[in-house]
Amino acid sequence: MIQFSHEKWLTMLIDQFRSFYFKNFPQDMETQIEYFAVFGGVSWDVDTHIDLSSLIQTLILENYETLQFKIDQLTLFDTKNQRLLAALAVGDRRMFSAFNRAGLNNKNGGIALNFLQEKGLIQLEYSREEKAERPAHEKRTREEARRRISHKVLFTYPFVRFWFYFIHPHRREIKEKNYEGVLKRFEQRRHSYTSLIFEELSEILLNYHIRDTQIESSGSYWDAKIEIDILTTTENGTLYVGECKWTNHKVSKNELNKLYEKCQKLDIKPDQILFFAKRGFSKELEQLEGKSIALYTAEDFEILLKSTSRDEAKEKFVF
Repeated sequence: MIQFSHEKWLTMLIDQFRSFYFKNFPQDMETQIEYFAVFGGVSWDVDTHIDLSSLIQTLILENYETLQFKIDQLTLFDTKNQRLLAALAVGDRRMFSAFNRAGLNNKNGGIALNFLQEKGLIQLEYSREEKAERPAHEKRTREEARRRISHKVLFTYPFVRFWFYFIHPHRREIKEKNYEGVLKRFEQRRHSYTSLIFEELSEILLNYHIRDTQIESSGSYWDAKIEIDILTTTENGTLYVGECKWTNHKVSKNELNKLYEKCQKLDIKPDQILFFAKRGFSKELEQLEGKSIALYTAEDFEILLKSTSRDEAKEKFVF
């Protein structure tokens, strides 16, 4: 059974990221991140000078039958496994909500989840929400009784998530060589789709910058009311909180105020707040950068490649 720790999963992701770069040499980090979000984990040569939608058509849609057969093999031709992957790809990644979306109960959903873990296609990201304890004589409210702390799921290979996010829902049209629907949906959702990969890579970038410190806990944080992209603690008690924005708009100070509000609700005081943005920051936010606030743009991710040469980059392919 293939079970990954969160640290090992991050290592696999950065190995794929580096392998993609040294195989295809994108012109900049923005291109690297966006194209990696689609083709990360496959062994093909990808010409990153060609428009992404055009590449999706020629490399994926026009080879649909061959690729679908490989996906079927990975999932043992089991529709429950594929339904769960589709639900995880487009939903909030929470385990129980994915079961509901896929039309699975806890039993057959759990079986499918375990199989996908064994195949190394997904990895659980465990919730760090602390369950409220009540004295034995106090009854839980109906809302408390219904709510369950749910773990989330991470995809091991970006391409598998791309397939079940965009290709799987349009499989009937694609079989008929009708690509209009899937390409339109991709153009409408490409930024929100890439956001998750950007968030995962941002966690790796933060960990790189604090690599001389023992990391105690790292990942996203969520509960019933609050979600934070990155919440990292170290052995010496330092707390980092980060937000990631893969949009064409500059991040403003308003986002900082929103993050402060989240921290207040969680009753935490971060030692450093970090923002990771595709296109940079407003002048007002840039003026606040310092010891307690750090700002990173897409080009800052190039440092993740510097410790590895082309020959050293480990190839991690799903097929």
